[in-house]
Amino acid sequence: MTAPAAVPAAAVRATTREQAAEYRSRGWWREETFLDDLHRQARERPHKLAIAARRVAEARTDTLDYAELARLTDRFALALLRLGVRRGDVVAVQLPNRWEMVPLLFASLRVGAVICPISPVCPEEELRHRLGLTEARVVVTLPEWDGTPLARIVTGLKAELPSLAHVAVVDGPVPDGALSFHGHFVAPAYEEADGTGELDGLALSADEPFVVLFTSGTTGESKGVLHSQNTVHSAVRGYVDAFGFGTNGDWTAAVSTPLVHYSGFAQGILAGVLLGGTVAFQDVRANEALLDLVERYGATLLYGPPATLSDVAASQRERRRDTSSLQHVVIGSAQVLQTLADEVHETLGARTYSLWGMSENGPVTMTGPADPEDWAAHSNGRPIEAMSTRIEGTAEGTAGGAGRLKVRGASLALGYYRRQEVFDAEFDAEGWFDTGDLAREDGRGGLRIIGRARDAVVRGGLVAPTTELEAVIGGHPKALEAALVGLPGIAEGADPVILAVVVPRGEQGGPTLDEVRARVRESGHDERFLPERVELLPALPKTLTGKVRKAELRERYGAPKERA
Repeated sequence: MTAPAAVPAAAVRATTREQAAEYRSRGWWREETFLDDLHRQARERPHKLAIAARRVAEARTDTLDYAELARLTDRFALALLRLGVRRGDVVAVQLPNRWEMVPLLFASLRVGAVICPISPVCPEEELRHRLGLTEARVVVTLPEWDGTPLARIVTGLKAELPSLAHVAVVDGPVPDGALSFHGHFVAPAYEEADGTGELDGLALSADEPFVVLFTSGTTGESKGVLHSQNTVHSAVRGYVDAFGFGTNGDWTAAVSTPLVHYSGFAQGILAGVLLGGTVAFQDVRANEALLDLVERYGATLLYGPPATLSDVAASQRERRRDTSSLQHVVIGSAQVLQTLADEVHETLGARTYSLWGMSENGPVTMTGPADPEDWAAHSNGRPIEAMSTRIEGTAEGTAGGAGRLKVRGASLALGYYRRQEVFDAEFDAEGWFDTGDLAREDGRGGLRIIGRARDAVVRGGLVAPTTELEAVIGGHPKALEAALVGLPGIAEGADPVILAVVVPRGEQGGPTLDEVRARVRESGHDERFLPERVELLPALPKTLTGKVRKAELRERYGAPKERA
């Protein structure tokens, strides 16, 4: 396995020849790349819609078919070369869900560059960290986002970051020291004037690093997860195979998650190009409008977290759209409640599936069509073909087969960019990667995630099933979402106090402690896990990838209070 010149040799995890040979023999890894997929689709179905990118505030949708996407890929690749981008350089893209993200991804592959997607809500200090760590040569950003002057901030960092040579601004005013994205990337038809010969031989191979996806940074500075196209391909292949989708272009996905995250980047864009399908997305969160995309483009799959799907179902009740094309609703990032699965089926006519994964390996476990109809509410599913899971031992105070979840297989990342020793430390002698999650077996060859090991709450010798309880409480009619944390008990050595932090729904004021406890009882959970405090917040503190900062909640509410 070789790495582009700018990627430190120590930043690539070693894969034995035997492992690589097995992965290839089983079709998890391959010699072809996602760029090859794009070129194939452009030849075989040039006028098939590839992406539909809705601009909600502007009431318009930008679309690209496969021929247009391939042509813009070449144009953007030549534009990158003219900015001095060379093989192994990092191209950072700080955009919301916009069409420009897609050809920039493939253009980076075309010139041998590593792409680094970054959220537009990334704080300046974290942005400085990411650009400095990756030594990004080019940053593509917006003039501003949600009141933050992104272009001015990024341009200001050029003086601190010697590797940052160019800042390209998409739409709007361009500050001094930056350049117009449209003027440099879109308007000049480089491929028509000069041809594409200078791009020959530059593209990344399937085994080379091609993307840095940053983690949430819940315990310090975020880590850049480094993937090859093959580590991502094996996960994406397992994802689409679980639903029986082929390469005949019948896959149309409505994606609600950011394209800068694994779910939008890989399970959305790359899966769509692999299958020759269509991917539709919106530039801002407008859950009530997602069904317009489903109806307009005949989406067969809708992906999102529980809160999003709850909003979608409510929107359908308020104003019905034609969702007859929709076959699969996939919920990731949190547990699925039976009430939500029932609501989705009743309003949308589709079945709900549960998925678990991480940036380090993409989707690892999923429920599938062969499972019982209600299984998504009881399990996070079985591992995809390319991955194996193991629940190791029992964490302190656990019972019922719960323990630390470890994984291994073809989808594991190459490492953490320039922090390889941190990544390697998560492996045991047998090559199992510690996910940091607690899980238990589901009785059908799969597993159920209990919660993060570092956030475990032990009561009466049992670990509270935090993720399940959060789903139950967050599903209360007066709640949007909830987080559960353990606080110090009243007496020394006493069990921790269980605190539920709830975001109220609308102007209803949020559920009371008695209402929260009643809902937990109705769900059938052990009395030991009844919350003893409820606090209301307008929004939960979260990382850039949407994970709740529980350490912040523990610090905020850590002073013990009298138990109810």
